[in-house]
Amino acid sequence: MKYVSTRGGAPDLDFEEVLLGGLARDGGLYLPVRWPQLAPDEIARRAEQSYAAAAFAVMRPFVGGVIDDDDLERMITTAYAGFDDPAVAPLRRLGDGLFLLELFHGPTLAFKDMAMQVLAPMMDHVLKRRGQRLTIVGATSGDTGGAAISAFRGRDAIDIFILHPHDRVSDFQRRQMTTATEANVFNIAVQGTFDDCQGLVKALFGDLAFRDRHALGAVNSINWARVMAQIVYYFTSAAASGAGTPVSFTVPTGNFGDIFAGYAAARMGLPVDRLVIATNINDILVRTLETGRYQPGIVSATSSPSMDIQVSSNFERLLFEAYDRDGAAVVRLMDDLARSGAFAIAPGPLEAIRARFDAGRASEAETMTIIGEVYEREGLLIDPHTAVGLAVARAGRTRGDAGPMIVLATADPAKFPDAIRTATGTVPEAPPGVLDALSGPERFTVMENDLDALRGFIEKNATTE
Repeated sequence: MKYVSTRGGAPDLDFEEVLLGGLARDGGLYLPVRWPQLAPDEIARRAEQSYAAAAFAVMRPFVGGVIDDDDLERMITTAYAGFDDPAVAPLRRLGDGLFLLELFHGPTLAFKDMAMQVLAPMMDHVLKRRGQRLTIVGATSGDTGGAAISAFRGRDAIDIFILHPHDRVSDFQRRQMTTATEANVFNIAVQGTFDDCQGLVKALFGDLAFRDRHALGAVNSINWARVMAQIVYYFTSAAASGAGTPVSFTVPTGNFGDIFAGYAAARMGLPVDRLVIATNINDILVRTLETGRYQPGIVSATSSPSMDIQVSSNFERLLFEAYDRDGAAVVRLMDDLARSGAFAIAPGPLEAIRARFDAGRASEAETMTIIGEVYEREGLLIDPHTAVGLAVARAGRTRGDAGPMIVLATADPAKFPDAIRTATGTVPEAPPGVLDALSGPERFTVMENDLDALRGFIEKNATTE
């Protein structure tokens, strides 16, 4: 399997190079040159398999033999063995055709574990075989950082630098990053927004001399391997729903990686009716589908901080697909965004996007209401991101969409105790031992939103040999 950049100016790479490199050297994002196809009988078998077995079957074509089957199967099995539910990603029926797909049973209680726990051993395996080191630089709006540090802490061949927006993540999310004591972990609190953090990371990858000198690698969803691992639970949840008809998915999303994994599953043959983008008041994706104009606004802080984003990096992958994989067209759009702060999607590609995707937003009041209602009716606590997804899914169903709808539940409510207390009067309990593990002293560096300062910090702290 080879991979092509969304901007058409970088060489095609195999999986190993895409895994270690992340962002393409022309600034684009990698996608497989073709979508592997799964036959209907193969898809039906997902209902009979363990999650690890399904993950091996779905991911194997993308790896393309770069990692031996036995090694790949072992990594996947080991990665999911530590999840606290034997189903790994259990599906909960709510009634009226609604389901919740629980993706928070990994070590950091968020859906990012579903990919990160596989990504780390893959990178480690390849680096050791090649006798190389990697300097990972990533940005987080809350959950990616904790999941990445959990997966990569203490690994001999990797240093990891994670940027988060200072005072814009929950205390629980911050402490999942900053209480790590391993010498290869560096936390940076940027005085700005997640978009600022993401911009700094992209700028570093655009500095090719610096990138090569420090062997930069990515763990954000700009790395194709992250998206690849997330495709799996679309197949397993569709099978677990027992639906004989195509299912729809509502995905609370900011950076568009998780819902793009659903698009990939559909391209691989999974019968998907609608993919519904759910956002909080930072609703750039809703506005884009409504108007055809992509124009970031001001980031507003909410109770669902992982979606407090105005620049959705993975949307570029969908644009590449909608423009029939015309890299030059994507370059023009990205140039317009850099020059004028916005771009307009042509009518044909816009209709192609609308043919698969819907989008909706939920206000802070609606989010709190949904959390309270679900607790009262179901005795179930859900986190604010999941509440956004459920609010959007329910609003869509009032318009007559009666097919099965799977809402992705992306985080354990214990990560957001203040919001849950406000909505229900109840404080969610974290799994045993989790809070004790986060009770140690914190270690992080507060930094201005300054590229030179970030370069200097990495130069000083990264292991270069």
